Amino acid sequence: ASMLCFIWKTISHKKLPGWIWIFTGAVLLAGCASPRAIGSKARRPFNFAKDSLSFSNELAWDYYFDANGKWSHRRHEPKPQYKQHCFVVAHIAKQFFRYADFRPDLAVADEKAYRSIIHEIVFGGDMRPDSTRIIVPGYGNLREFSRAQETVLKEEGGGAWRSYFQRGHWRIMGFFSRRHQEKMHEKFINLLENNRVIVAHLVRFPQLSINHAVLVTGFHSTEGAVEFSIYDPNSADKQHVLTYDRVSRTFSLPSNAYFYGGKVNVYDVYRSCFY
Repeated sequence: ASMLCFIWKTISHKKLPGWIWIFTGAVLLAGCASPRAIGSKARRPFNFAKDSLSFSNELAWDYYFDANGKWSHRRHEPKPQYKQHCFVVAHIAKQFFRYADFRPDLAVADEKAYRSIIHEIVFGGDMRPDSTRIIVPGYGNLREFSRAQETVLKEEGGGAWRSYFQRGHWRIMGFFSRRHQEKMHEKFINLLENNRVIVAHLVRFPQLSINHAVLVTGFHSTEGAVEFSIYDPNSADKQHVLTYDRVSRTFSLPSNAYFYGGKVNVYDVYRSCFY
């Protein structure tokens, strides 16, 4: 969920039209980052077994179809300790893929050193030239590193509030035309052909059935569709698929533990003022 969802749930108690409250909240939450060019082709494609984290964003609710076939939910028990971090997890994976240089030949560092390294990669990486890398000693890849340094990575990678106050959330209230989604899928392909991964926001706003971030890591084209490989922060065990239908110019996500499946609107975040 995002802060816009909270605003949306509360506007029915106000006298002003709902769109005014949504717009006001969106403007307050909107931040801006400078657009970045695609740049030269990245060194290699994303490897899920090595470039994903060993832990998942935990669900605060259990979702299910009830006896009447209605999609319902109940609080997850026991209470999850690492919830509402989908944007955070996707962003961590993106930043480490782009800027980390894992060096298993070097000695394992102390906690203080790793805290500094994590902070520099996650929050300072975009200020560095694409050609530079930040050394992570003692481990061969992010999966190994996150398994051994899980607590430190969770603490330094960003709090749940970053999923609420993400700079691109204002876009959620926009009208997602089929032309917009067509251009978005073309943009994804362009980036992925250069081994650039994308943090994508999946929504059905004003419905609240899905409001989630995934990392788009690859694609496979068929005659009428494009199957985008995604790293879902809610699932550390395997990759998933986000499908784009060329005829209807629509993205869709299969049914899973938190979404009943079907059409979603998609746009990329952590890239510019507008997306």
